[in-house]
Amino acid sequence: QVQLVESGGGLVQTGDSLRLSCASSGRTFSTSAMGWFRQAPGKEREFVAAISRSGGTTYYADSVKGRFTISRDNAKNTVYLQMNSLQREDTAVYYCAARRTYLGAALNSPSYDYWGQGNQVTVSS
Repeated sequence: QVQLVESGGGLVQTGDSLRLSCASSGRTFSTSAMGWFRQAPGKEREFVAAISRSGGTTYYADSVKGRFTISRDNAKNTVYLQMNSLQREDTAVYYCAARRTYLGAALNSPSYDYWGQGNQVTVSS
């Protein structure tokens, strides 16, 4: 069983930066594609970013492209989401997610098998 523990959320102002971290307890982290999703109040969960097993390929939602960067450190079993130039519309609960081993990165939430507990990010003006 894989457990994902997120950290790094909080309250920031428009234009600020924040980095989310997601640590995996699984021994197969390096073989799992990872993703970040978010859910704002009253809205459905949406894709934010995804990264391949090696970290060589990344994907982003149009709304965050150029502002957010997903990365991973397989030696530390951790995936990161660096968020720059934060806007009020980025306010949401952010979730990291992992796919089963040896599957490629995906952009839809049903493709992910393990989820973190969620981490609140609030951007105020």
